[in-house]
Amino acid sequence: MRLSTIILDSADPAELAGFCTTATGWEQTYADDDFVVIGDGGPVRLGFQRTADHHGPSWPDDREHAHVDFAVPDVAAAVATLLDLGARKPDFQPGGDDWTVLTDPEGHPFCLTTG
Repeated sequence: MRLSTIILDSADPAELAGFCTTATGWEQTYADDDFVVIGDGGPVRLGFQRTADHHGPSWPDDREHAHVDFAVPDVAAAVATLLDLGARKPDFQPGGDDWTVLTDPEGHPFCLTTG
């Protein structure tokens, strides 16, 4: 068994995938009206599926069960770029100097770290 795709529920899969392709530089590899997949040719892809009456998660939220971490060479520069693209930086930042939590335009949390 191997991990192939991490799928996020979404109100607008095409819009959320667009944010993520711009943020990561990955390419769209599949799309229909309700499902979009992006990847960089590596073994793991990100998928975005439309869900009825979707409301993005909030941060912090004890009910939040999963998030994605991204390694970047310069966290501060990546944060600035992602904020310009529409990400948000919540006030609650539990990572200290080790990582920074952001949320995508629909509220899904993700972390940036140099590790």
